[in-house]
Amino acid sequence: MLEVNNLSVSYGVIPVLHDVSFHVKEYEIVTILGSNGTGKSTILNTISGIMQCPTGRVLFRDQAIQNLSPHKIVEAGVVQVPEGSRNFPYMTVKENLLLGAYRGASWKKRKETLNYVYSLYPILRERSGQAARLLSGGEQQMLKIGRGLMANPRLIMVDEPSIGLAPLIVDAVYETLAKLRESGITILLTEQNALRALQLANRGYILQEGRVVIEDTAENLMKNNLVKKAYLGR
Repeated sequence: MLEVNNLSVSYGVIPVLHDVSFHVKEYEIVTILGSNGTGKSTILNTISGIMQCPTGRVLFRDQAIQNLSPHKIVEAGVVQVPEGSRNFPYMTVKENLLLGAYRGASWKKRKETLNYVYSLYPILRERSGQAARLLSGGEQQMLKIGRGLMANPRLIMVDEPSIGLAPLIVDAVYETLAKLRESGITILLTEQNALRALQLANRGYILQEGRVVIEDTAENLMKNNLVKKAYLGR
């Protein structure tokens, strides 16, 4: 479904990604693991059109999408859920969600999709009239994922979903990601929480200093001595 070939990206004169290649098959969950500053978010920002792609290609369903404008990439079926608090704090929960459906066909299906999001996250239905700034950290993450789903994506890219969250909330977020896969949505996931990501993913890539250094199934990565030592604490 998604192919990234020989991607190299720099911030000004400082190179961040070096000849990165990977792929995501339909209905998979694929995780990109690495410590902070290795380029994980840069990969997602480049795929989603936030950053330009000077070198390399990004194919989604066999169509080149590198350097398209972000809204065109969303219309193609690729949505990014960013790291951190990226909701609109003084808009209500429902208004935040509806912003995700503002383009074309998604707007026509907004009521149906909104009910689907509420079924995944009943707390968002309860808080639909509240300002987003009043939500807890876990609820903020749910709102970001829900807003991404409002665009009816084929591929959703989730950046560091566990960061700053309590373990029980992380479990709830990951249970939702598993449900999304069951519903037919393909997921690309970046994480520092390697164990939690590998427990969910089909396959994974290890990123170090902007380079892919290991690719394998999630099961094999959890047995890999380098991965265990560097990311799993054992």
